[in-house]
Amino acid sequence: MRRLRVLIGSVAILAFVCLYAPIAMALAESRIVDAPKLVQTVAYFLLGIAWVIPVMPLIRWMEGPKRPRPG
Repeated sequence: MRRLRVLIGSVAILAFVCLYAPIAMALAESRIVDAPKLVQTVAYFLLGIAWVIPVMPLIRWMEGPKRPRPG
């Protein structure tokens, strides 16, 4: 079951990133390119890590339920 979760999660993450990347690039090209350098740096940093936030629940699901420790 774990292997199936990892497979499904990996495909979902890949699909999400393939959708997110063009949107982030279009946003950067249309809005950020004319901003001051400091604003560009912060914006590119935020766009670069923003995909992680919606993917975290999926990664937790891929890990599966926590098993109690023997002992």
